[in-house]
Amino acid sequence: MSIARITRRFGIIAASAAVLGLSACGNGDDAKSGAAPTEIDFAILSAESQASAGPLWQPLLDDMSKAIGVPVKPFFGSNYTVLVEAMKGNQTQVAWLSAKPAVEAIDRADAEVIARTVNKEGADSYRSTLVVKTGSGITLDQVLACGKRFDFGIGDAQSTSGTLAPMAFLFNARTPPIDPSVCFKTVRSANHQANAFAVATGVVDVATSNTVNTVFLTRENPQIAAQIQEIWQSPPIPESGIVLRSDLDPAIKEKIRSFFLTYGQGTGVEADRQRQVLAGLEYSQFRAADNSYLNPVREMVADQQLSEARKEGDAAGVAAAQAELQRLRSLREVQP
Repeated sequence: MSIARITRRFGIIAASAAVLGLSACGNGDDAKSGAAPTEIDFAILSAESQASAGPLWQPLLDDMSKAIGVPVKPFFGSNYTVLVEAMKGNQTQVAWLSAKPAVEAIDRADAEVIARTVNKEGADSYRSTLVVKTGSGITLDQVLACGKRFDFGIGDAQSTSGTLAPMAFLFNARTPPIDPSVCFKTVRSANHQANAFAVATGVVDVATSNTVNTVFLTRENPQIAAQIQEIWQSPPIPESGIVLRSDLDPAIKEKIRSFFLTYGQGTGVEADRQRQVLAGLEYSQFRAADNSYLNPVREMVADQQLSEARKEGDAAGVAAAQAELQRLRSLREVQP
């Protein structure tokens, strides 16, 4: 879930260079005209180098090539700006992206979701959490009462589950919204693991975390895991997904969709081999999805926009963000 961050400045430079470098290759004209492409370029968002990620993805891409009858080439990048821009310029047609860049690909690159990833434990989402020390007696109502009573650990400013989710789904969802810097005695920013250790050792009273970190600690450091307990969980936050350009040839699009939704399923030697490929990627399967699976991320984005508009005194921005938040929250409330 963590993606190597680079500065906005260098991200823009890298994106421009990548798109310019790709402008003479690919099969953009075929896809733009609706003709069946002669090659598919598959974008992979990877925090690791191509040398380490390539061997994990190549078997799946080879299988995809055979299944759809068109060669599939990988395009790796640690910067999602590069990958979104490449898809926008139709230099890539299919991509594996985490949730936030997938939203950007939909909004800026004429993309649509066809599948979401499912991890080895069978989950296709995770949740942001608030954790306290086991036996502390601290409740969620006490935390939300504020009064500068507790020391609080939060995530990096752009951490989805460490900051954006608890702000959107808990603190800013209160009336009036809760500002952690005003609510708590102290606020410190750290990653999930550091925050969990801080709670377990009494450095902070309550902190943000997520269910992935809970599983990790339970497996790797059960003594620390036993010393923390959850007092709040967010709505499900989507894991990564497969997106493709909406204007891709319909027949190829359907073949790609079918490939992912059936990959590693069933019985027999071939299905077992495919499951081994998936295991190398830390997945168990791909599950059908559409753009709506990213609504929780859109809710977090709208919440951020609302906060920024309020700080800037932008009345029109506040109204627009509030309307979008209301729309997204109403959709969440009717979900089964």
